[in-house]
Amino acid sequence: MTTRTATPRRYLMCRPEHYTVSYEINPWMDVTRYTDRDLALQQWEVLYRTYLDWGHTVDLIDPVPGLPDMVYAANGATVVDGVVYSARFRYAERAPEGPAYQKWFADHGFVTHTAAEINEGEGDILMVGDVLLAGSGFRTDRASHRELADLTGREVVSLELVNGHYYHLDTALAVLDSDPAHPLIAYYPGGFSEESQRVLAERYPDAIIATDRDAEALGLNAVSDGRRVVVAPGATDLAVELRNRGFEPHAVDTSELLKGGGGAKCCTLEIREVR
Repeated sequence: MTTRTATPRRYLMCRPEHYTVSYEINPWMDVTRYTDRDLALQQWEVLYRTYLDWGHTVDLIDPVPGLPDMVYAANGATVVDGVVYSARFRYAERAPEGPAYQKWFADHGFVTHTAAEINEGEGDILMVGDVLLAGSGFRTDRASHRELADLTGREVVSLELVNGHYYHLDTALAVLDSDPAHPLIAYYPGGFSEESQRVLAERYPDAIIATDRDAEALGLNAVSDGRRVVVAPGATDLAVELRNRGFEPHAVDTSELLKGGGGAKCCTLEIREVR
């Protein structure tokens, strides 16, 4: 069994003080279903405390009234080598989140770049080793992939999402080991076009292939520090595979936040500072 090594991470999160489901912009959202904000806060707090207990640094951005989805911090930006690529949301309901997150980074001394193209941050942009995987098809325009490559100087691999339930890349693919020497992912083939499935199979032949049950539990919206992995309690097949690969899966319930279409990863924006 491979020995896994946890590495210190820095995250940005946002308390769900104003969380509710007041509009529908993805298949998980249903305005007729009751949303328990207090339960969402409790579940979020467990996730937040988990990161702190593991020794990671967690910064907090103040929630803005009227922006119930701001809790999904991963969508707010992409940070690579200390440079912030701002989010530019597709839907008007979330549009103010991009400037709010960009201002937080600017106020904290980061170099920020205002995106010209539609993108939803780490929801559709994930770093695996030295490569950026970028999703398109529902929320992020493929033109943003070129903008991102020009800004970061890194290879950006475009992946087409085809299943509306997995509308962001981080709902169909999880980064488990981001070390360039041995990158590892888990993904759900049914979330991708046939061409993108071929790309993933060629690049990551050792990837964990998620089951339908994993995907339906939003199990791929997971967060790994290289050894410990936060997973949805319902992603039981994935948890077994993680153990088989030397990881330590930790089930954290984010079921109330799932009503808005997000899980642990959606709530967690990684701040990758200058190497």
